[in-house]
Amino acid sequence: MTTQLKCHKGIGETVQGVALAADDNFSARYDLDRINGVFSRPAHKLHGQSYHDKILVLNTSKGGVASAWMLHEMKSRNICPKAILFNTANTILAQGAALANLTMCDRFEDGDVTQLIKTGDEIIVDPAAGLVTIVGKAQS
Repeated sequence: MTTQLKCHKGIGETVQGVALAADDNFSARYDLDRINGVFSRPAHKLHGQSYHDKILVLNTSKGGVASAWMLHEMKSRNICPKAILFNTANTILAQGAALANLTMCDRFEDGDVTQLIKTGDEIIVDPAAGLVTIVGKAQS
């Protein structure tokens, strides 16, 4: 059974992949080891987990120009998430996602995206349509 979630129209291409979700915020500058592709800030709920080729599902974006630039740098080295979904994203990080051609969506109509999508769910993100489809639920 599939579930469709409506969100604000986003940035980037349609992608499909496995979710990595947490009710936590996101800073490309302070939360990530961008060389090894893992969450590195010890206090982060995803600490030690790889974000490479995952669809990140997080509460909100933090940071400014450095975080936006780092999305571009991560994408250029191909050690990056497939997409990032937020409850709310700041405009600077949205600009960074556009520069990096990294898929990003936010503002979900159905509620808190960190509760609607769980780690391990298989999802399709269609930013042009403002839709995220859960095509497979994670095994409990």
